[in-house]
Amino acid sequence: MTTHLKVSICLPTCNRPELIVQCIDSCLAQTYANIEIVIGDDSKDERTRRLIAERYQHDSRVRYLKNEPSLGQARNVASLFARASGDRILLIHDDDYLVDNGIERLLMPWQTYPDLDVVFADQYEVDAKGHVDRAASDRLNADFYRTKQAEGLQIPPGRTGLIQMFPNNGWLADARLVKQISYEEQYGMSCDFVFGVKLCLAAKQVYYLNEYVSYYRKTAVSVSANTRGSMAAASVSAYAFLAGLKLDPALEPARRTALRRIVPIVVSVHAKNGAPLSGFRIALGHPFAYKHGFSLRLYYHLMLLARAALKAGPRRMGGAF
Repeated sequence: MTTHLKVSICLPTCNRPELIVQCIDSCLAQTYANIEIVIGDDSKDERTRRLIAERYQHDSRVRYLKNEPSLGQARNVASLFARASGDRILLIHDDDYLVDNGIERLLMPWQTYPDLDVVFADQYEVDAKGHVDRAASDRLNADFYRTKQAEGLQIPPGRTGLIQMFPNNGWLADARLVKQISYEEQYGMSCDFVFGVKLCLAAKQVYYLNEYVSYYRKTAVSVSANTRGSMAAASVSAYAFLAGLKLDPALEPARRTALRRIVPIVVSVHAKNGAPLSGFRIALGHPFAYKHGFSLRLYYHLMLLARAALKAGPRRMGGAF
């Protein structure tokens, strides 16, 4: 394993000093030593700043910056990418963490495929206290098409992002490409999904490694969990992005796979938020997402939409056909 390549670990954080220590310590414990940890702190108080100063002030690998004022998710991550000085970039969120040889494992495919742009691997699912649930971990990765059979170069590479095979953190990619794509604030809560799609579409080669390299902490207090049922949900903006994306015809099956997962979620959100006409339009415009009428979920959602329409009345239907 060569060590001349510098890896920038980009770590956005916001109001989670009780979790970030485990994340930072996992980065500092990497078997691959040529790293920097670039931290962008969007916290509303000084707890994280004080913690970093007390615990890591003498470690030059830790580069901390308090965002004043706060930047928000997308701009915080984009600022980290811009500050990164490494040849490769790895993103890890403050409540997640890495296995000790995670970076070393992610670098290995470059030895065989030197033209790689992106490498990603599996994530353990852990609870709020960091306990690994192996069965849930296996299901998590299988749900996103990360299986032994899929290991290797992903052809075409753009398919990887579209079908959500690409994880939201714990990946490793060429720094120049990451900086070129970056995170975009306009996509709201789906900015990480949009980034993954655009990154894989722009990449020459994407590699999936069927090994666990990171820990994904599942909590009930994440921003995505708190917005899941609202019109600010990641699914809503992700659907709009997918529906409007111009793609090569060869990637249309991947778009359909993505929409098959996301359309029923978005229809449900519209029903819950008093926009039944938009919900009807989306549901009826993508019949394949409901197995062309052979899914009970379709009729349940149509019932929810009809109920929302009756409740809203003629002047508050929301959306148009």
